[in-house]
Amino acid sequence: MPELPEVEVTRLGVSPHVKGLKITNAIVHDGRLRWPVPKNLKKILLGQMVHDVRRRGKYLLFVLDDGHLLIHLGMTGVLRVIDVAEPPKPHDRVEILFGDVALRLNDPRKFGAVLWVPFSDGEIENHPLLAKLGVEPLSKEFSETRAPQVLYSHARGKTVAVKQWLLSGSAVVGVGNIYCSESLFEAGIHPQMQAGRLTLPKAKRLADAIRAVLRKAIRKGGSSLRDFVNAQGEPGHFMMHTHVYDRAGLPCHVCGSTIKQIVQGQRSTYLDRKSTRLNSSHRCISYAVFCLKK
Repeated sequence: MPELPEVEVTRLGVSPHVKGLKITNAIVHDGRLRWPVPKNLKKILLGQMVHDVRRRGKYLLFVLDDGHLLIHLGMTGVLRVIDVAEPPKPHDRVEILFGDVALRLNDPRKFGAVLWVPFSDGEIENHPLLAKLGVEPLSKEFSETRAPQVLYSHARGKTVAVKQWLLSGSAVVGVGNIYCSESLFEAGIHPQMQAGRLTLPKAKRLADAIRAVLRKAIRKGGSSLRDFVNAQGEPGHFMMHTHVYDRAGLPCHVCGSTIKQIVQGQRSTYLDRKSTRLNSSHRCISYAVFCLKK
C-alpha cells in the first residue's frame, strides 16, 4: 500500500504539472472505487483552476476554486502525469485533463478514492476522513522540540504493542509497516513493548528516527514493493536501503546475527534470532536487530 513517502513523492511529481492550470475535462472510466466517484465529476471540475496540491496523511488534496478534490491511492493505486494521447490501460479509473496533459489514476484493486469536498462543507481538516488523523511527522507540530512530548503524552496508559500503536496513525500519521520497522530499529525500541512504557528519552529517539526514515524514503522515491511508481512512472528505491524490513534470513547490518520474521497483528516483524524475547539481554533487541549505540 502506498504510504506517506509514496504519496508525498506523488505530490511532488504531480504539482509542477498541474498547479496554476485549469481543468479542461474529467473522464470517469470506472467509478466503482472504495467510495463511488461522483457521477457529475466532469461538471463539478470543468474550468476550475488548481491553486495548490497538498497532502494530509495518505490523502492528496487538490485545492481548486470551489473546494478540494480528495484523492487516495488505496492499496495499489498510482497517479501518473501522462500525455492525453496515451491510450487507456486496464484498471485506469479516472482522468483529470489539463489541455494536452492528464492525471490518470490506475487502481487494480479499487480501494482508492476520488471525492469532491466543496468549501461550503467547512474546513477540510474537519472532514470525516481527515479529522482523526495524528500529527504530520514532517510538520512544525512534530519538530525536534515538540515531537517527544507528542508521542509520550499520547502513549500514556496504552497497553497495545508500540508497533500497533504507531501503525494506527492516531499519534503521528503515515508511519506504515515498512517505516515503522525502520524507525523502531533506529530508535532501539522493541516492537512488542507496550506503548505505555515509552519514556521521554525513548520518545525522543523514536521521533528523531521517524523524521529521518521518512525523509530518507522520500529522497529515495518511496518503496516499490509491487506496483508503486511515481508520477513519471519510475519506481522508488528505498527498499534497497532498509536496515531491517524484508530481510528475514539475512545478517544484521550491525551485529551480523540472522534476522527472523514473526507476525504482529497480521503484519511482518523482523527480529534477531538471539533477541526474540522482549527482555533479551542481547544487544540487538528491535526490528530485525538493534545494536545499542554507545
